[in-house]
Amino acid sequence: MRRDPLDSHHRERGLKSREAEDDRPVPIPPPPVAVLRTHLEEFGTAEDGRLFTDERLDLVGSSTYWRVWKDSLEYVLPPDLRTSILGGRPYDLRHTCITTWLNAGVPVAKAARRVGNSPEFIHRVYEGRIYGQAEAMNMKIEKELGWRTGA
Repeated sequence: MRRDPLDSHHRERGLKSREAEDDRPVPIPPPPVAVLRTHLEEFGTAEDGRLFTDERLDLVGSSTYWRVWKDSLEYVLPPDLRTSILGGRPYDLRHTCITTWLNAGVPVAKAARRVGNSPEFIHRVYEGRIYGQAEAMNMKIEKELGWRTGA
């Protein structure tokens, strides 16, 4: 018997701290957008709008996600990174992404909005993971104050 994806726990849970009907915009850089558009052109969506389905057009099971995740690591990560956080759980990519944005200088409020968290949460969880910005910040402060930089 085929299960109804609308009756599954995936549908019932919804987004954390939001009404079940709420959605969240997720800005995506152009390269992944191109990949998603190609996927949509070739495969379309499920009746309920999901991008990915199993062979029965049903929800993709967690065991399938894990199998594909583990198999793909061999092709996308060198051996030394497969045992790092990058090779952990698919959800860990969220942490890697947020940390990368913060280290690139994306303002905390902007990163928080993109991932659907509060700036306070981002500060609490990721503050210790931000690195490499001290010199750039000092240069900005010196420039704003009209001090000589690089002397």
